[in-house]
Amino acid sequence: MSESQPAASTSALPHGDPLGLFDTWMAEARASEPNDSNAMALATATPEGRPSVRMVLLKGHGPEGFTFYTNAHSRKGEEIRANMHAALLFHWKSLRRQIRIEGPLSQVADTTADEYFHSRARDSQLGAVASDQSRPLEDRAVFVDRFRAAKERFEGQEVDRPAYWTGFTLTPEKIEFWLDRDNRLHDRRVFTREGGGWSSTLLYP
Repeated sequence: MSESQPAASTSALPHGDPLGLFDTWMAEARASEPNDSNAMALATATPEGRPSVRMVLLKGHGPEGFTFYTNAHSRKGEEIRANMHAALLFHWKSLRRQIRIEGPLSQVADTTADEYFHSRARDSQLGAVASDQSRPLEDRAVFVDRFRAAKERFEGQEVDRPAYWTGFTLTPEKIEFWLDRDNRLHDRRVFTREGGGWSSTLLYP
């Protein structure tokens, strides 16, 4: 398409159910992305408004929201505890799509955290026990030794989920879909929760 030709005049992002559209896009991403189609950027902030962002994995989603798991003693965990609001960003390069989601966070029930923790690979469980996530590490050998010690301690038995390892669910208040178009004439629609439903509007790219 040349610079003089406009993108299609009809939006590919009609008003409707944003959670249903998310499900559709996620299913298409699973089929096209070579690695971690459920990877998302998680942005948190301190009470003073100092932001930080990192990649985490989406481990559950539905009408209740979008769930991920972490060490609550990590930097992100401490920021979440102090400011229970966050933003998510999915970027699927192969599909040339993005989704931004904003809303408050809530901690999952202990039983939910237990269930997911024990669904992970055993070495991943042991790694969570051994890691003081985000804390200074003098030498990698120290971490490896702690992992081996945890492996010996739980030999032949179930690995206990550390109390500080848990999950959080972001309840969406705003969801924006972004679709790449030629010549940067992109397609954007933002959905905003209103009562029991959603309003939406297109946005200029």
